[in-house]
Amino acid sequence: MLTISAIPAFSDNYIWCLADTDTGKALIVDPGQAKPAQDHLAKNDLTLDTILVTHHHPDHVGGVKTLIQDFPDCRVTGPAESPFKGNTNNVRPGDEVVWERVTFQVLSVPGHTLDHIAFFTDVEIAGRPALFCGDTLFVCGCGRLFEGTAAQMLESLKSIRALPGNAAVYCAHEYTLANLRFARSWLPNDNELEAFERHCQTLRESGKPTVPSILEDEKRLNPFLRWDDPVVVSAAKQYGARQGLPTDSDSDIFAAIRHGKDNF
Repeated sequence: MLTISAIPAFSDNYIWCLADTDTGKALIVDPGQAKPAQDHLAKNDLTLDTILVTHHHPDHVGGVKTLIQDFPDCRVTGPAESPFKGNTNNVRPGDEVVWERVTFQVLSVPGHTLDHIAFFTDVEIAGRPALFCGDTLFVCGCGRLFEGTAAQMLESLKSIRALPGNAAVYCAHEYTLANLRFARSWLPNDNELEAFERHCQTLRESGKPTVPSILEDEKRLNPFLRWDDPVVVSAAKQYGARQGLPTDSDSDIFAAIRHGKDNF
């Protein structure tokens, strides 16, 4: 049986651990910090044999070196064209990664960084297809554009938006309430967003993560996946007019939303 666990790291990171309880093998995604992952593996008597890396930022790869010292046979799979040089298995968009009974498709999702990839499987994990998207898509948000352009991020999010709506979105940060404050400021009359914000506040007050989210919910609620929604377009055009930003294309609309969040 496959299980999945969120391992909290730093102040707001999640390291994802996929475990096969029949074999005791584990796969970990984006271990920015070794100690929380080590503790989780030890507590659950798991052997780490695969690490998936979505991009090179230290809060996603900082624990890799220590973990492979503990588990020297562990395979480290990540983007081939990357500043991170700790992979033992380089992959490119279009490749497949097989772990136990799970086959992941490697997706190209540049924007947050240029090397950013995501891993998607239609094998059900906790009852749903699963997307491990690092810092590309968050609950009601998306990653800041540190290296790529708005046009690149838009194309990345289009590819994610095209995935099955019942997929679970396993992002790497607990940014949800901050993202929702921004979304609600842009869309104050969106009743579904308001209800979702209350739901997420309840989860956090109970010490529970808001992640994973469901992709069909993101399509309906997340302003960064609604660049062609007339309500979001209208808000973006009003913002663009105030800021002197173009809003003539989908890419412009997306860039305006991202500018709004960056300066919120």
